[in-house]
Amino acid sequence: MSASLIFDLAPLGAIVKYSDGTPRPPEHHRKKLAAWKNRNNGGRLIAKRPRHVASSTTILESFTLHEGDFDAAGLVVLRVHRSFSIDSDLKFTVVERPAIGSVVVLDRPDGELVHLAENHAAAETWLKSHGYSHAILQPVTANQVAADVVEGRAAA
Repeated sequence: MSASLIFDLAPLGAIVKYSDGTPRPPEHHRKKLAAWKNRNNGGRLIAKRPRHVASSTTILESFTLHEGDFDAAGLVVLRVHRSFSIDSDLKFTVVERPAIGSVVVLDRPDGELVHLAENHAAAETWLKSHGYSHAILQPVTANQVAADVVEGRAAA
């Protein structure tokens, strides 16, 4: 599916893979493999940003994937995020949707996903230890998943 469809249909918390459609190079071609991995990867959908106009410049809608963390001694020292404009030439696939009953924790209203908890109690516990004062908890309900299916938004 296109980047535009991911923006329109995929829920925050979904695992999304992207690809340019080229075959993976052999392991011994390190530079080619690194370039390939830059255009063929995936992550958790953590943010969607609407179109923005600043003077004469228009910034298209975009979304951000959290691709991973680098840690040292159990402390995250680097988070890897990758943003895509809706006009990206890559192909995207929703690999996994948030489970019914899980809770999406946003850093603020209409903000970025900072955690996906398995339930409300786990979200509250996580929030107490991470201190987001303006956080919003949004449960994933069966009604939301059913509405996605009925309205054709159930990206798989």
